Amino acid sequence: MLDVAIVGGTIVDGTGEPSYPADIGISGDKIEIIGDLSNVKASRIIDATGMSVSPGFIDTHTHSEGALLEDPQHANAIRQGITTLFLGIDGMSYAPLSGKNYLMYRHWLSGLLGHPPKDIDMSTVEAFRSNYHKKVSVNTAYLVPHGTVRLETVGFRDVPLLGDDLISAERLVREGIDQGAVGFSTGSNYYYPGAWGDTDELISLCRIVQQTGFVYMCVPRTGDSRFGLGGVKEGIEIARRSGVKLHFTHYRTSPETAGQIDDLVGEIDDAKAEGLDVTFDIYPYPTGSTIPISFLPSFAQDGGPDSILRRLKNPSDRSKIINYLEDEYKSPDRGLAATVISYCPTNPDLEGMSLPDISATRNISMGAALLDILLEANLEVGYVIPPPASVGLWRQVSEDIMNLLSREDYMVCSDITPAGTMPHPRSYGAFPRILGRLRRQFDIMTLPQVIQRMTDNPARRFGLKNRGRIASGYYADLVVFDAEHVIDTATYDDPRQYPIGIPYVLVNGKIAVDDELCTGVFAGCAIP
Repeated sequence: MLDVAIVGGTIVDGTGEPSYPADIGISGDKIEIIGDLSNVKASRIIDATGMSVSPGFIDTHTHSEGALLEDPQHANAIRQGITTLFLGIDGMSYAPLSGKNYLMYRHWLSGLLGHPPKDIDMSTVEAFRSNYHKKVSVNTAYLVPHGTVRLETVGFRDVPLLGDDLISAERLVREGIDQGAVGFSTGSNYYYPGAWGDTDELISLCRIVQQTGFVYMCVPRTGDSRFGLGGVKEGIEIARRSGVKLHFTHYRTSPETAGQIDDLVGEIDDAKAEGLDVTFDIYPYPTGSTIPISFLPSFAQDGGPDSILRRLKNPSDRSKIINYLEDEYKSPDRGLAATVISYCPTNPDLEGMSLPDISATRNISMGAALLDILLEANLEVGYVIPPPASVGLWRQVSEDIMNLLSREDYMVCSDITPAGTMPHPRSYGAFPRILGRLRRQFDIMTLPQVIQRMTDNPARRFGLKNRGRIASGYYADLVVFDAEHVIDTATYDDPRQYPIGIPYVLVNGKIAVDDELCTGVFAGCAIP
């Protein structure tokens, strides 16, 4: 007898090939049989008549490690059909860190990742993975984060990573991959302490990654001479000189560059033509979300959270920081004026308010208002950038996203940032937005192509064994959805809304979503 049978559905198997009608039989955590199961018994039968059945979605970019420890159900992800989350993204996460360094980085990252337990073991990647294995609703995969490695070797300081310290960092990267990580990640030039690393340092660390055959996940860094050529050029140079496989994350046009796809990918395509191995991921929104602590200048960051708080209170340092903020972030579209507080647990009334509104209410400048909020919240603040006022620009970015995703080297991510009452809508709607709304609106990609970008592409790229396809012997990570009606409902002004049209989700053969309700089953494994 089978444990679960999914009958009457149309299989979209993840390969990109045409869909076909068939039943799926599951025993334990694996797919046992695909075909006609009309005469086969099962403990549970799911009627998928009129529905599509695909592999579970693999999300290559999330910031869910803190939320999963506080709320292992993580309904905002599993209700999207996401069965595997990547953690350790943007060079920022919790392992490998000593107990002291874990508490320090937990503090700095609190506006993004919340407040997981203080006494949890994050000393190795193996220990990190064990905190999630069969304890949460989704599978988890981890990338060794550059900033974390830097913190563990030279501290939260603006110093070179050289000599014995570099050897130690290389060892941590190799050990992390040996213990199950699927790659190495770096973040933007605003994410500390990783922002203090130079190009040569990253080349050295990526040589270790190259030797393992895994992937370097990169956010292009700009604006600092230590980044060498800067931007995309730096990532390409690192890949060229180390030989590592390169993955540019959440790589898309913006309202300022809408429609300029050729400019976005031209230089990278030239590098691919010379033999570099490069892929991308993308989420379907015109703006992002992160933590305003990253706005603070380099000198203010040195020493970590306690030093930051002292400088925010010091009149001389405070004045310098305000001047820096109001000069560096004066853009009306990307600067302080475009900052909407999404998470502030010490003052939740601020969630949903813009920084201009807060500064006007308090009768102080935006820079001063931001520093006050950070002080009052002990740095635990998140923000979201509102969408463009121009619907035409937003539509163009959405069309760009589907055109980029139609490339065979792209895959889908969410960039989940779930903290607060006003998180970015991507935390609840990224995958169904592409699967339903944008696929139907622009008719650029077929359903099998979209599913392939959400499943098989990331599984093959990051070495996730026996996942990403519907095939006998593969893990039973599966999504049952209504292809004609599935849609996101989360919006910028009402973001904590679940999608419609995804009634069933299975993780490792266990039903995690049953008739659009989470079951409380924690079958997620630390993979690969």
